[in-house]
Amino acid sequence: MTRPVETVPAGAGQPALAGLAAIVTGSTSGIGRTIAHRLAAAGARVVVNSRDPGRAGEAAAELVTAGYAAVGVAADVAAPAAARRLVDAAVEAFGTLDILVNNAGIPLVRPAEDISAEEWSRVLGTNLTGPFLCAQAAARVMLPRRTGVIINVSSILGATSIPGRTAYSTAKHGLDGLTQALAVEWAGRGIRVLSVNPGYVATRLVTETMSTGGYSADDIERRTPLGRLAEPEEVADLVAFLASPAASYLTGARIPVDGGWLAYGGW
Repeated sequence: MTRPVETVPAGAGQPALAGLAAIVTGSTSGIGRTIAHRLAAAGARVVVNSRDPGRAGEAAAELVTAGYAAVGVAADVAAPAAARRLVDAAVEAFGTLDILVNNAGIPLVRPAEDISAEEWSRVLGTNLTGPFLCAQAAARVMLPRRTGVIINVSSILGATSIPGRTAYSTAKHGLDGLTQALAVEWAGRGIRVLSVNPGYVATRLVTETMSTGGYSADDIERRTPLGRLAEPEEVADLVAFLASPAASYLTGARIPVDGGWLAYGGW
């Protein structure tokens, strides 16, 4: 079977994602913001997203000021209409959609017996249902063109778990399963689907979670074979590679960015 070709404008020396249109959900801070900037630097035109209109607009303006093509769209990815609005915004602004990065997510540190039904629904809605809805909306643009890449930002807790992370870990296990299911369903129609699974990354969100999760940066550094937290740029560089034609034979894979965390069996 002849594989679908992911088209990139020809020309020596062009950025890897030149001319492509991308959506990055949850992209006004942390890993998502860094991914949006990395894709833009690689030549992509980017839809940035937040639930807050002001933050979405500010993040887009920051990219435009830096010389990139970007628009900001406020949307709660857990709502079907909002997911469609994100995709419609990309098509309206850039004429198409080539890359979707499902990055939006929320944490929850709580003993399993204390998780409320509302908290459970909120975490799974944002971290699992949202990526499905966005992928579904994106695929309706990508499938007729037989080209596209969907990258789900999951977690090492999609492969394991620790106490107090029942809702979060369940959602991330589901997200990795969704990655595999969509990858095998859409591979023959030109869409690649992958998971990027960060470990502990040096972001404000991780710092805030430390205060409720009962651990410190020193704890993470001792437990991680590489001896440090990841930088957001190290996650973004992988996402940019996976979104590019250089990764054209990769789909359905779960790729840890964890400094050896999952490989290490000690204490």
